[in-house]
Amino acid sequence: MRILVTGGSGYIGSHIVLELMELGHEIVIIDDMEKGNESNLFPGNEFIKGQVQDKEILKKVFSKHVDAVFHFAAWKAAGESMTDPFKYTLNNLSGTYTLLAAMNEYGCKNIVFSSSAAVYGAPKYLPIDENHPTNPENYYGYTKLNIEENLQWFDKLKGIKSACLRYFNAAGYDPKGRIKGIEKTPANLLPIIMEVASGMRASFDIFGEDYDTPDGTCIRDYIHVTDLAKAHILSLNKIIETNESLTVNLGSENGYSVKEMTTLAEKIVGKSIPHKIVGRRAGDPAKLLASSTKAKAILGWKPVHSDANSLIASMWELYKKL
Repeated sequence: MRILVTGGSGYIGSHIVLELMELGHEIVIIDDMEKGNESNLFPGNEFIKGQVQDKEILKKVFSKHVDAVFHFAAWKAAGESMTDPFKYTLNNLSGTYTLLAAMNEYGCKNIVFSSSAAVYGAPKYLPIDENHPTNPENYYGYTKLNIEENLQWFDKLKGIKSACLRYFNAAGYDPKGRIKGIEKTPANLLPIIMEVASGMRASFDIFGEDYDTPDGTCIRDYIHVTDLAKAHILSLNKIIETNESLTVNLGSENGYSVKEMTTLAEKIVGKSIPHKIVGRRAGDPAKLLASSTKAKAILGWKPVHSDANSLIASMWELYKKL
């Protein structure tokens, strides 16, 4: 198939491209490179530097038949989305709808959408399944939910089938070491720990140690990006095979605390990793755990690299060389 990957040189997008290359697909990447990394652009794929809002770029791509789209071109910093919502409106919302209009115009009927567990907001119960109420607590999460809801309408009205994949905490790097470029300006715990361990920053903050958890720090569900990538491929196959849209969570169903991850990282890298305890951040729940029962049942998917040791070790293999 000929497949468009938006944001295809970014952290998750580049791992998807690797999976697609192994399967022999023809790949076109659109990326403005603000978050992308040139070292994650692989030979043999067509690359266009630009944004999904650019109708001329989309015309160039879609005028030659496109079978499916993997859509990763979005801003994702929750805090920034609350202070600069217009940036997120332009890129996440307007960009996606411009992309969908091009898909409709040129007859492309399949899209795999990078959504987020941020659509749920504060957990009402754990583990969070797909029936959990959706009530985003930041504008970033709202943009993801808004797109999901519109995709449901575009399915009914235009026959565009979608797989909306609600990630929990993506981490890790390609176990085969083929990804060479690190994530730019990360906001998540593990890449920040890796930046401290590799000397890119002096220390990191642990936000609160008085939560109702065994060690007082927040517990999160982490999923290895390679497991995530395989779920994307299975999702595309599923919507093509069934001609039905789907929405699933993607998580490991295992929870690790901030202190647990810090201690394990220190063991793996072989040295202490400077950090300090500071006050809680507003909106941080004590625990976030996924139910991935639906993904396992309908996709035949299961995470195989998402244990804490594999997550951190695969990241350190890259960061220790920087």
